[in-house]
This record gives sequence, structure tokens and C-alpha cells, in this order.
Amino acid sequence: HEFRFMLVNQMQRDLASSHVLEVCAALIAVTNLITADMAPAVHTEVSKALDHQAETVRKKAVIAFHRLNQIAPDVVTRSDVIEKLRKVLCDRDPAVMGASLNVIDSMAAVDPIPFKDLIASLISILKQVCERRLPDAFEYHKVPAPWIQMKLVRILATLGKNDAQASNGMYEILSDCLKRADIGVNVGYAVMYECIRTITTIYPNPTLLDAAADAISRLLGSRAQNLRYLGLTGLAGIVEGHPKYAAAHQMAVIECLEDTDETIQRKTLDLLYKMTNPVNVEFVVDKLLLFVRTSQDLYLRKTLTSRICTIAERFAPSNAWYVKTITELFEISGEFVSPAVAQNLMSLIAEGSGEGEDGEESEEADMLLRQHAVEIYAAKLAGPKARLPRVLVETMAWVLGEYAFLSASYTLDDILVKLCEYSTTPTLDVTTRKFLITAIQKLVAQLGQCPSHAASVIDAYTKSRDVDLQQRCMEFQAILTTSPHLLGEILPVDASCEDVGVDENLSFLDGFVAEALQNGAKEYEKPEDDDDDDDAGGAYALRAGAFKMTPYEKPTSPTAGSFHVRGVGSGGPGGLNAGVALPPGAADAYNHGGAPMAQTTPSASSGEPQLVLRSNVANVWGRGGLSQPGPAAAPAPPPAPAPVAAALAPASSYGGYGAQPVAAPAPAPVQKSAAQLEKERMAAMLFGGVVPGAPAPPPAAAPPPPKPATPRAATPAAAPAPPPAPPAAEIDLLDMAFDAPVSAPATAVDLGPTELLAPTPMDAPPEAPPAPEPAPAPAPAAPEDPFAASGLLDGLSDTPLAKLESSADSKFEYNGQKMAPMPITTAQFGQQWGTLASTSPLSATSSKVASLDQYMSLCESIGAHKVEAITQTSEGICAGIVGGTNVALIHGKVAPGGKVDVTIKSSDANMGGVLAMFMQNTLQ
Repeated sequence: HEFRFMLVNQMQRDLASSHVLEVCAALIAVTNLITADMAPAVHTEVSKALDHQAETVRKKAVIAFHRLNQIAPDVVTRSDVIEKLRKVLCDRDPAVMGASLNVIDSMAAVDPIPFKDLIASLISILKQVCERRLPDAFEYHKVPAPWIQMKLVRILATLGKNDAQASNGMYEILSDCLKRADIGVNVGYAVMYECIRTITTIYPNPTLLDAAADAISRLLGSRAQNLRYLGLTGLAGIVEGHPKYAAAHQMAVIECLEDTDETIQRKTLDLLYKMTNPVNVEFVVDKLLLFVRTSQDLYLRKTLTSRICTIAERFAPSNAWYVKTITELFEISGEFVSPAVAQNLMSLIAEGSGEGEDGEESEEADMLLRQHAVEIYAAKLAGPKARLPRVLVETMAWVLGEYAFLSASYTLDDILVKLCEYSTTPTLDVTTRKFLITAIQKLVAQLGQCPSHAASVIDAYTKSRDVDLQQRCMEFQAILTTSPHLLGEILPVDASCEDVGVDENLSFLDGFVAEALQNGAKEYEKPEDDDDDDDAGGAYALRAGAFKMTPYEKPTSPTAGSFHVRGVGSGGPGGLNAGVALPPGAADAYNHGGAPMAQTTPSASSGEPQLVLRSNVANVWGRGGLSQPGPAAAPAPPPAPAPVAAALAPASSYGGYGAQPVAAPAPAPVQKSAAQLEKERMAAMLFGGVVPGAPAPPPAAAPPPPKPATPRAATPAAAPAPPPAPPAAEIDLLDMAFDAPVSAPATAVDLGPTELLAPTPMDAPPEAPPAPEPAPAPAPAAPEDPFAASGLLDGLSDTPLAKLESSADSKFEYNGQKMAPMPITTAQFGQQWGTLASTSPLSATSSKVASLDQYMSLCESIGAHKVEAITQTSEGICAGIVGGTNVALIHGKVAPGGKVDVTIKSSDANMGGVLAMFMQNTLQ
């Protein structure tokens, strides 16, 4: 269109203008009005504007140039933008440099690799900003350039994620930035939060985590709601990977949970979800259910419903508790529950969990679970008639239809009457009505006769508009009138898990075939292949030959007493199961050190266990494990008893950062009110599984044992009273300290002045403790500082930074717990391999590993158990366990030249990623 030509011509004239305002207006128009086909006409002028004399023009040119790359990447390539950004980052005006940070943040979020070499420059810029080397015009409420600080810290979080070497250079500047920002103003708290978020994102350092936890405690203790919200957000980020830091804030979390501010409540619920473990799951689920019941926000109810289903399946203390909890969730939020949850619940009830050590005990436990479910659903059915959610009615109808005979409180006839009454509800969905009619038919078969109320319901629905429902009722009527003795075979009792016998040879048709042959019918002959079908037949034969028709060899069973099967929600702390049902033939779950773990069944389509390797994976993280202490200089005498606050803070691992002064002796206990005692009791229930060594809550009371009920009894038998639940365990709120290993301060290394674009030297940690008096390194030549060249330093000097060295240990450590060997066989390894969903591959060229034996020795040195070494293919498999619940299976292949390909499968995705990074660093 002519207007487009006029627009481009005007932009070109304005971009070439000598008037600053005209150039700025043209750059704004380019950013907002330009299209992909117009980009080639203006990109040259925009590129020239990056070198304009006016800093305002240069700032806008940076944004416009990035916009051209977004809408026309073939005209302005990504490499062109990165090349310009490297130059603009050293601009003499800090505002122009700040504008380039927005572009770097946006591009690094997509692909951080091209910006890794800028980490040293970004750290140097952040150091100069924190030390107030910028003009006073960039200060806001006594905080130097807070928005530039936040953007720099956010970029460092992106670049340091999953990279130990890059994170190692950030530790000191983040600690310094966090301390300087805490001056009691809102913009300082914003910088603090960004530092906390970055500390929890990059490769973890114990001392920085302590400093972040201390900053979070100050935010949570504030009376300002916005700051408390920031504290809860930061605490949710830190406890996801380091749950021990939540122990010091238990009372603050309980108070936030009861806060009148809805935003505080929601953020606290998000924190509770991330803190859930097998010990506090009952308390957390009760709180989430309370909010689901009282909230009017549909989005919040849907989110909480999904979270309750997830944590109930992962951490349920018993199957009876799981059935009760999911049923309550069905009742109050059934419209938001996935149908898969109801299907898993019915599968658990039908197939059982196999909790007993032998067949008899397992069957008895399964029958108790079924009776418990029947009593729950029969009571709801016999209660006041109310509109129940569809998912609850369908689950209730199926359970009562299969196992109503187990009820000790209601007879079969009582339950049948209630089902018939409910099936006539006019607002029922047709699918739900089918569930109810099928349940009625099953109970009629169990009674051996068809009462009048059931016959009237069946007769009424023989005239239903739904063809399927009509056919079911008519067929049932036909069976009742012609062959009532076959009801027990057609609708057997408790046969939902039995295999249906199928005659593959169709022998029941032999009589018809023989009769037809006698009458002159021609015998069937297999047709010969035509020439036109040769290709198709050959392809089919080729495909058919790929299938293995012989049955697989049955895996070797583990030694009796060493392992035992547990379904999800059966009391184990592990979270390996994908669902609540434990299908038939599931292998035993491994148990190391007395800690049970759940086990799922491999997919039927997976065949034999296969190890899938992926090569060319980027190296992530580096030397050292998660939260590993440094080497201690000398054994220190045992410290004097300290208050809880001092016990909760581990010793500093470098330079004294994050060290806390010794607190005064604890004052005498004060009298507490009833409300305060109740809050402490709730905190003990919530934080019982977060702190190591805290006692676990008492097991849930088992459902009452089933009584033999006569199906035809006229009056229901009285239900026996369940045994009283044991009293709750006393949990000492003051016993929240954890034993943190003491690490010696790392030796400070003088790096000298830092050049903006010169990479910061990051020496690898020494293999042995450093000498008492290391030789001083020669000081490098003084670099050219663009801020100093512009006279912006105000006479301040560049103080050298102290390097922080990460500690290393031979054994892998996760959340303060070291990996222990997991002795299993090769068959058990293969069976477990297909059930673990989290995969963490890595590939490295190692100077330490040149043979398979060296690789297996390395795996054993980090705490794994050597399962098998296959010398023919130079492959080895190992297994380890962390904390008694997190399983790690390691497969490695050593290639000539020292190349090692490793695939790690684990039950915890975070732990698997950290282990891969630890091995990557150990191999190098």
C-alpha cells in the first residue's frame, strides 16, 4: 500500500535526522509499527543509531534492534544482536548499559549458552553498582541503581542454573548484594528477593542458603503484608530443594495460614503443598480440604483439588486413609476431579495392595480395605438424600455392587432399596444411571431373587431412550424369566479382577462346521498370495518377524524378608508409584536400611527392560555435590549448648559470610496461652517430617474386621465399634535442630581488578588442602574500566574479590544425606529401570576413566552398589539409594578415548539431575 511506502520513507528520513527528538520518535515507531517485510529498509539506520552521540538514542536503538530480530530473524540474526550487545554492555553511559540488560535477560531465557562468557563482566558491573560507583542520579531511596541490580541478579540466575563452574564465581557478589540491600526500604527488599531467588536457582552453596534463609525470616517477621508475601514466596522456593530451612519458620507459617489476607493464605497453601511428606500429609490435606470446602473461587478449588489428589497418592499413610480422603474430596469438589482418580481408587479396592507378608495376610488386609470402603459408601447412600457429584455416585455404585455383602451395618436388601431409590433421581446423567442399574443387577444376583422394588426399576428402564441402558435391562429381564439359575455365573461375586476365559480355537463352533461339511459345504482353504500382493505380503512378513512370540523369562524373586510389596498410599514414604493401583504381577519393592519403597509395574508394551541412551547432552553443574561441606581444618572442641536459632544455622563455608553470632542463653520458659499451644501443636504436625529425627505420627486406625453377614437377613447387623485411635505422639517443638556438618572457611584468593569483558578466572578446587603459605600470584595489568574512563568512579578504588571455592566429597550427597549402596540383582535392576520415569543422561570425556573397571570403581566411590559389569560391551550398571526413599539406577558405557556415556534413572527428578551433575564433575 502507498501508505506503507510513505511510512518507511518518513522513518528513514527521521533516522538520518540530526535532531535527537526526531531520531527517538523514529526508533519508537520502528519498535511498534514495523513489520517483517519493512525491516530490511530500516535495519541499517537502526544499527547506526547504536553509535549515536546521544545516550537517549542509543538506549532506544538497543530495544529497536532487538525488535527487528524478533520480527525478522533472517534480516537481523541472533548473532548480530549478541555482537552488538557485547559492545553496548561497555557503553560509557550506565543507562545505555542498563537497556542492554533487558535484551540479554530476554535472549538468555531462550538460550543462555551464548552469554556464558559474559558472567565475569556482569559480576564486575554488579560489584561496581553495589559499591556506589555510579552517579548519585541512579540512586533510589539510598539504593544504588536498584533496577539495574535486580536485572543483573536475574540474569545471573539464568546463566548459573545447572552450572556449578559459573555459579562458583557468583557466590561472593550475591552475598554482598544481599547484605547491602537490607536497609529497611521497599526497593531494597525487592533486591533482596531477587537475590534469594537467584541463590535458590543456581548451584547451591550452604552459606548462601543460610543467608537467604535469614533474609526470609526477616521478611516473614514483618508486619507489612507485601513483605510477608515475598517471604512466603522465597520460603517456597528454598524448601523445594532444601526442606530443612522451613523448620525455623514453623510458627510464622501457621500464622500466615490463619491470616485474613486471602493472598497470604493462598501463598501459604502453595508452601504447604511443596513441604508435604509422609509424616505431615494428613495435616496438610486437612487444611487443603478446608479451603476447598469454604472457597468460592473456582480456579483455587480446581488447583487445590489437583494437588490433594497428587499428594494423597504419593504420601498416603494407609490405604484406608486414602479411600476416606478421596471420597471426601469427591463429595466437596467432585466436578474438578479427573476420572482417572476414580478409576485408580476402584482399582486399588478391587486388586488390593498386597501389604501382607504372605498370601493369607495380604488377602485379609485387602478384605478389610474393601469393607472399610463399603461402610463409607453405604453410610453416604443411607444418609439424607442430596445431590452428590457424578464421580462419587459412580464410584459408590461400583463398590457397593461388587462388595456390599461385606457390610456389617447394612443388609443387601437395605442397600438394594437405597440404590433403587437413588436410580430414579431425574437429574442423573445417563452414564451414572447405568452404573446404578448395573449395581442393582449385581445385588439381585447375590440375593438370588429379584425384589419388587428392583423389578419395577428394571422394568421402567426397559423403555429408556438410551439404547444401551434399555438393552441391559431387557437382557436382565430375559435372564430372570428364562434362566435365573445362571445369574450367579453371569454376575459372579467379587470377580472384577478375574481373567475371562477365551477359547482361542473357537471349539464351540466345531459342531456347526461338521454339520455344514456333511451338508455339502466346501472346506475352508487358505488363499494363495497373488502377485499384486507380494510387496504387501513381504512387508507384513517383515513386520511380523520383528515380534518375539516366546514368553519372557520370569524375573528372579528377591529373598524372602528382604523386600515386600507396598502400593501407593500404604504407608511408605516413597513416591515412585504413578497411581494408586498395584496391578497383578508387580515386582517387590526394594528396601534398603529398613525403609520401604513403592514399586510400579512396567508397561506391558515395553517388553524386556531397555536402556535408552542419549548422547551430545550439555555438561551441567560441576565438582562437588549438593550441600557438601568443605574440608575441616582441625577438629574443634564440642560447642556449648546454644539456642534453637543458633543450632539451625550451619557454620560458614567461606570467608565468614552468613555466620551468625552466638546467642545468649535461652530465657526461662514463659506461660503460653491455649491459642499459642494449639498453634504449636499444628506446627509440630506440619513440620514433623521436615526436620530429621522428628517422630512420625501414630499410624491410622485400621477399619473394623468384617463380620460374616447373611445376605438375606431382614435386619442389619450392628457394626462393631472401631478400636480407639492411639494418642498423638508428643513432638517437642524445640527439638527442631539438625546436625549440619561444620566446614572450614575456604582460602581467599586475590583475583586483582576485574575487566568487564575478561572472563573471571575460576580455578578448580584443589585435590588436597592448600599449603599454609601459598605463593602470591602475580598481579595482572590494570584493565581499562569504562566507568573510570568516564569519570564516574568518584575516586573509589577497585577492591579485589575473594574467590569462594566449593567443597567436594567422594560420596554423593543430597539434602544432607549420602548415597548408600542398594544391593540388587541384574533382573531386579532391569525391572526397576522401566518403572522410574525420571531420566538424566550425561556424556563426558574423562581423563580419570579409561576402562570399565575404573568406571565401576568410580561409581562405588560415590556410594553406588556394583550390580554387573559387562566386559564384552564395556557397559556397567550400579544402584544406589539416598535417604531410604530416593532410588538411583546408573548405566554407563566406556568408549575408547575416555568417553563415558551415563544414563541415570531415579525416583526423584531433582535428585537425578543433581547426581548427573555430580558425576559429570567427578568424571572431569
